[in-house]
Amino acid sequence: QVQLVESGGGVVQAGGSLRLSCAASGSILNMYTVAWFRQTPGKERELLAAAAYAATARYHSDAVKGRFTISRDNIKNTVYLQMNSLKPEDTAVYFCAAKTRYEDSYKYWGQGTQVTVSS
Repeated sequence: QVQLVESGGGVVQAGGSLRLSCAASGSILNMYTVAWFRQTPGKERELLAAAAYAATARYHSDAVKGRFTISRDNIKNTVYLQMNSLKPEDTAVYFCAAKTRYEDSYKYWGQGTQVTVSS
């Protein structure tokens, strides 16, 4: 099974950019659909972006479309989330997740990385 480790979070001013990384081990990430979620206290985890397994199909939620971009580097076995034009409301813990083509829900999760956007 795959293990996921996020990195790249931090504190940034509004309007700035960050790139989150999600490094996978234990399996080939190209076999999985991967996604980025975020969560703030008291709210449900929110799906932001997803990249289909072994394909170029991408999904971005309306909340981040045009500002965030998901990409994957199959050689490095890593998924990225490029975040531009950050807003204070983007402050959250960001998680990457993965599932195989046979699973309905995301089964594999990283530990999360904190992103704080100051105004």
